Amino acid sequence: MNPISLFCILAGVTLNAGAQLLLKAGTNAVGHFEFSRANILPIAFRLATQPPIIGGLACYVISVVVWIVGLSRVDVSIAYPMLSLGYIVNAFAAWYLFGEVLSVHKLVGIGVILVGVVILARS
Repeated sequence: MNPISLFCILAGVTLNAGAQLLLKAGTNAVGHFEFSRANILPIAFRLATQPPIIGGLACYVISVVVWIVGLSRVDVSIAYPMLSLGYIVNAFAAWYLFGEVLSVHKLVGIGVILVGVVILARS
């Protein structure tokens, strides 16, 4: 995989992970809610007007464009597993930003993912 292809794949993964984190930040700002007929429109409006949610959706759009460019250069059998790097980014970012727990099991899983990605990247 050449450097430009790797950049496109990693940029797509990073933007996708960033989108998830922004969506989480937006839902945190709104708080826990239950959907019902009475509140579906007010909740939808509150969610749709949260800057982090708007930013997350924008990251998704950009990530799709970058991902398509990456897929035009890399076999999908190599590119698609690279998305698992997003799990690693999100696990550490959620720990840092949201105080989520990084248990031993999660860290072992992250190690397994890293080994798999390194093996795929070298093929």
